[in-house]
Amino acid sequence: MGRKLNFIVLTVLVLLSLLFSAEYKFIEGTGSIDSGDTAWMIVASAFVLLMTPGLAFFYGGMVSKKSVISTMLQSFVALGVISVLWVLVGFSLAFGDSIGGIIGNPLTYFNFKGVSLSPNPEFSDSIPFLIFALFQLKFAIITPALITGSFAERIRFRSYILFMVLFSIFIYSPLAHMTWHPDGLLRNWGVLDFAGGTVVHMSAGIAALAGAMYLGKRKERIERPANIPFVILGTGLLWFGWFGFNSGSALGANTDAVIAFANTNLASATSMIAWIFLDRFQNRKMSSLGACIGAIVGLVAITPAAGFVTLGQSIFIGFVAALVSNFAIRLNKRSEIDDTLDVFPSHGVGGIVGMILTGVLAKDVGLIYGETTTFMYHILALVLVAIFTFAGSWVLYKITDMLLSMRVREDQEYRGLDASQHGENIDP
Repeated sequence: MGRKLNFIVLTVLVLLSLLFSAEYKFIEGTGSIDSGDTAWMIVASAFVLLMTPGLAFFYGGMVSKKSVISTMLQSFVALGVISVLWVLVGFSLAFGDSIGGIIGNPLTYFNFKGVSLSPNPEFSDSIPFLIFALFQLKFAIITPALITGSFAERIRFRSYILFMVLFSIFIYSPLAHMTWHPDGLLRNWGVLDFAGGTVVHMSAGIAALAGAMYLGKRKERIERPANIPFVILGTGLLWFGWFGFNSGSALGANTDAVIAFANTNLASATSMIAWIFLDRFQNRKMSSLGACIGAIVGLVAITPAAGFVTLGQSIFIGFVAALVSNFAIRLNKRSEIDDTLDVFPSHGVGGIVGMILTGVLAKDVGLIYGETTTFMYHILALVLVAIFTFAGSWVLYKITDMLLSMRVREDQEYRGLDASQHGENIDP
């Protein structure tokens, strides 16, 4: 029965989409479209979409040889699952009419009803509302994909898909609403998150920590990456896509986008160099893997601050993030928690560092400018988001495990997930 249920559910969703489908229209009198802003947002959306295949290469290259395909597919399949879910109800939960500043009304934009070709001044007055919704979709896609690195090599594929759906509905959408909706709780507190330090990276990192703890350790902890060139390729694709991630969050071809572009590149470059120099200082090799992880950590840390800080401050953020995350990874390796690809030390800790330093450095409202309110609300938001995400994710893992056992059998884990879950293998 379980094998047939997936197809039945998909069929029902398709029929619902036909029943409640909406036409894309331009509504007169709602504002004018800026062609430059719109063109940039289309390109930025494509950039961010490319990050998920990039993440697949990044993660796939770091796992053992017998689970490369499975690990890559866990990222790649999010492109399909979350795209459908976002149109049906995800976007409405994230950006629909606010319910208590916590979550959006699921009926506001159900099946993209009311997501028109005209601007929505609540979110942007110069681009079609549809491209705003599609840009936000790419963030929703990569967030659950980021989590997969923590439980790589030991999770059933069907169970992961169910967890991804539940996480997107009950964790990601409320965080996006609270942070980015004009009536969102955290936004009204003055919490600054330019492109997703809290919504994407903290939530993914903390959910990853919960997942690693819930599923337990692998039977074999193989710390031998299958394909380092895959990791380098994935890093390049992620770095490239991150310009859309951060600069696109300016929602137009404007000076904020240029500032975010410059800060993104410089923070990542600084973090990469700091990482490999720190490794050498500690008598370790200056490895390509270390350079790639350092670059990603810098990208993570600058994300919440990208449009709010100077170039010099972005260098500082990248440097501090490299030191803290490097230490966190070394600590994680000595712990009993089997976070396979160090998702929490990289994305969780990197996002936390970025959010704290945003509260310290943000122009005019940061702690260094003599203002304490923004910083204090950032600390409060970090605590609340951490508790909400960890506890909520743990409950969702438990529910998923009750419905579809999450962990593969021991013999399947030894065979590798490529063969046991997908009947495929990277060897010829």
